[in-house]
Amino acid sequence: MTDLLVTGGAGFIGSNFVAYWLDAHPEDRVVVLDALTYAGNRANLEACEGNSNFTFVEGDICDFDTVGRLLTEHGIDTIVHFAAETHVDRSIDAPDAFIQTNVVGTHTLLRAAKVAWLDQGQPHRFHHVSTDEVYGALGPDDPPFTEATAYAPNSPYAASKAASDHLVRAYHRTYGLAVTTSNCSNNYGPYQFPEKLIPSTIVNLLLGRPVPVYGAGEQIRDWLHVDDHCRALDLVLSAGRVGETYNIGGEAEWRNIDLVHAICDALDRLFEERSDLARAYPLCPPARGIPSRQAIRFVEDRPGHDFRYALQAGKLARELGFETSHAVEGGIAATLLWYVDNQDWWQGIHARIHDEDDGG
Repeated sequence: MTDLLVTGGAGFIGSNFVAYWLDAHPEDRVVVLDALTYAGNRANLEACEGNSNFTFVEGDICDFDTVGRLLTEHGIDTIVHFAAETHVDRSIDAPDAFIQTNVVGTHTLLRAAKVAWLDQGQPHRFHHVSTDEVYGALGPDDPPFTEATAYAPNSPYAASKAASDHLVRAYHRTYGLAVTTSNCSNNYGPYQFPEKLIPSTIVNLLLGRPVPVYGAGEQIRDWLHVDDHCRALDLVLSAGRVGETYNIGGEAEWRNIDLVHAICDALDRLFEERSDLARAYPLCPPARGIPSRQAIRFVEDRPGHDFRYALQAGKLARELGFETSHAVEGGIAATLLWYVDNQDWWQGIHARIHDEDDGG
């Protein structure tokens, strides 16, 4: 039996991981620590609430005493560290929160883990979830990033994650903490905060709002369904080599504009198949006989917008046998359906985002 502390477990990837883990490992106990900042949502964990092996604690990873108490009181032997500020645009406007959570918070967890585990001689694992953005940007013909690619972060968000990656490595090399790190590509799926590209596009369309696309939408991203990410993390935790880094990528590169077009076309098809949707979303373009693509609006590109990210995930496949199970087309269709049928989840969140953007 494993006792896990999952930081940021009320966020998008964290909540999907918690639900996955409790289903795949019903004998294990999971404690979620989440500060419930703007992207953390207790409702993401609703399906886990009745499980006797699930505990939720509202708290800050920067609070050393809270982290230390949880490690001791719950007999934690595994930390899966998702908690992070992640939105690049927000990091450009207000980088301080990213340094505090991603750098100071990660160091606080490492310090507490050293005291609770190394000083007591306890078997343990600290897994740190990071991003492909630490590697910088690729040109159109460059080979994908590997685990040996030099770090070259280009945004305050990416720099803060790079710093946290280095701290995790240092605690392994200096103190012997049993760590693993994973760098993942762009995730998508249910419960993703509606400021990210895929859910933002879906929700804006459903509400009859314009769909903003930076520049000409030529930027390229590697897309990974969150379910595949969770399975990969399971493999790394169970069989990954201590001290190693594993890239978790979908190896599915799409231009932003092509992805938005795919969402628009899938939504149009869905409205043709389901007559109830026009009544539920009367402002949505297909409810008014308008192709969804007509809602796209190209906007000024953001500062320092990296052109392309792509991960080479061969190490994960060779050592741990990982394969993705979600093609982007099918994954997008399933994700679209989830947002269409879960308006109660995203409606208030989306309204709050627009209030912030309008200065409210």
